[in-house]
Amino acid sequence: MSDKKVRIGLLGTGRIGLVHAMSIAENPNVELTYVADVFIEGAERLAAKYGGKVTADPADVFASGEVDAVVVASPTPTHIDLISAAIDAGVHVLCEKPIDLDIARVDTLRAKARDAKTIVALGFNRRFDQQFNEIQRRVAAGEIGNLEQLTIISRDPGPAPKSYLEVSGGIFRDMTIHDFDMARFFVPNIVEVYAAGANTFSDDIREIGDFDSAVVTLRGANGELVSITNSRHASYGYDQRLEAFGDKGALLATNVSPTTVKLYNNSVVEARAPYMEFFLERYAYSYRRELELFIEGIQTGNNVNPTFEDGRAALVLADAAQLSAETGQAVKVDLS
Repeated sequence: MSDKKVRIGLLGTGRIGLVHAMSIAENPNVELTYVADVFIEGAERLAAKYGGKVTADPADVFASGEVDAVVVASPTPTHIDLISAAIDAGVHVLCEKPIDLDIARVDTLRAKARDAKTIVALGFNRRFDQQFNEIQRRVAAGEIGNLEQLTIISRDPGPAPKSYLEVSGGIFRDMTIHDFDMARFFVPNIVEVYAAGANTFSDDIREIGDFDSAVVTLRGANGELVSITNSRHASYGYDQRLEAFGDKGALLATNVSPTTVKLYNNSVVEARAPYMEFFLERYAYSYRRELELFIEGIQTGNNVNPTFEDGRAALVLADAAQLSAETGQAVKVDLS
């Protein structure tokens, strides 16, 4: 591995941009050289804390000759153009999900991404969560035999603001898309999608024509069944669980608490602190690890991060789930 630091440009300084900035700052193999945001004040605040030149125009970053890679943390409608610009500039790119909300736009970039000489990676960080990653490795090693069922539970503590939800693309493209990628981490070839959505608690979400709760069943090419359960609220915190079941056993990842301390008294036993309230806390390690592996891929030429094709496949599944929930019919999919 090269001792030379990888020079990074960060595009977007909102909530997720700040997460990436912290990961960059903590990585000794990285130097933050540029920060770009059309809202220049956000870029200036971030650069004041973490370093780097500031611009309101991402084109300045690509033209500078001062970056080896960019992290795209800007709004979804900008992703296609920024990935394309990175490829043209010969710059590696790690882009937050989704690639776009329109599969037709994604497909206009598919060949270019496939033929790129640089790494085009997608930010499905949950693959690098310690628990989920360990289960996947042990399943792949045959510890539980043939995988027959995969159960993914993903519930947020509460919905995002209505202004965000209105432009998010809906629960399947915004929230479940992480779970679609996790499903493919275990079962790459999904052939059928059945989804049901409901409005159980949020008038705001109902008013924008979206669901606040969903259950999805995926069928793999070898008969594997994947069950995904989503909700935009959970009174007890961020609910993230996974179970892999095979003919020789099962592997289970439970929720993560801030502490392992339990209380026993005359009214409760094994009482614990609530689960983490925010995805940035729950997945802090996975965001750091995602960046570490992206940098290692640049330095070694061996990319292990999710690819453009992984991002496309997740969106295909999200679109199929949306169609299934609207029609009540199972939807066949071809991820090739």
